[in-house]
Amino acid sequence: MLIGRGEGKKTADCLRTALKEYDLKFATILNDPDLASFRVLPEFKELQEEARLGGEDVGYGFRRDLKLISEVQAPFRGVRKFFYVAFTAAAGISLFFTLPRLFFAIQGGEGAPDIFATTQNAAINIAGIVVFVALYIWDNKKEEEQLAQITRNETLSRLPLRLSTNRVVELVQLRDTARPVILAGNKESVTTAMQKAERFRLELLNRGVILVPVIWGEKESQIEKRGFGGPKKAAAALPSVGEDFETRAQSITAKTKLKSEIRFKAEVVSPGEWERWIKEQQKSEGVTPGEDVYIILRLDGRVRRSGRGLPDWNQILKELPPMEALLSKLER
Repeated sequence: MLIGRGEGKKTADCLRTALKEYDLKFATILNDPDLASFRVLPEFKELQEEARLGGEDVGYGFRRDLKLISEVQAPFRGVRKFFYVAFTAAAGISLFFTLPRLFFAIQGGEGAPDIFATTQNAAINIAGIVVFVALYIWDNKKEEEQLAQITRNETLSRLPLRLSTNRVVELVQLRDTARPVILAGNKESVTTAMQKAERFRLELLNRGVILVPVIWGEKESQIEKRGFGGPKKAAAALPSVGEDFETRAQSITAKTKLKSEIRFKAEVVSPGEWERWIKEQQKSEGVTPGEDVYIILRLDGRVRRSGRGLPDWNQILKELPPMEALLSKLER
């Protein structure tokens, strides 16, 4: 099913209704091959942002899944936040009992507590509350930033590429088989980076590198006309052990076929969406949107690192292990 740009809002409204009233899982929108052409539209990004913010109707399940991923990446954040709450409560209770003593000490008289010691206790409790509340807010902010980054990674994984065989796939389908290196900038800079990479072609291929050039202001590809050709499940992830042998065999065959189609370079489809994602990533990293940048992805699809200007291919060769190396297997 191909969804044109004029149908994006209508499709988003229908999906929003399905999420609210028919218990549609957001994961279905992310993985359904029939919605591949919708996932490159701005309307999908808006719907995804609604889900990330965790609305009770639209995004509760999606935000919960994001939080689970976040907890895996930052396993001690929940523990820290628990202690922040516990210590804040303890300081608050102590302050509750200290304030009457402070008032009594200020009044003075026989039996009044020492005003210096009482004031010191009250100050310590107040400072503790301020510090632990500030730490809790800081950790919450970091969590939201991490959820936003996870969402950006998910958006990136759904962006389409055209392989050398002219088949269009989503970036997620290259996981475990390639390390995409995105080269973004003006035409001259990107062309220069590509030419320099040719000198290291064999070494980069040995490390699973596939170059993804993104030129600022490039015209949109005619995705509505060409579509996301090829079998809908051509590059699905390997099924679990519980699935039947025939399904597993088909998936392994599809994965092997895809691996044979991956060459040194891929062409972006819907470059406007690629450019939008890269500029959002630049903002999150404190880089001026529109600068020449390169972004190296891991085998699992996450951003490994990024940098301004042209990449140093010698340094990248030192950094990336060969595909058959143990470190590459751990990266999957």
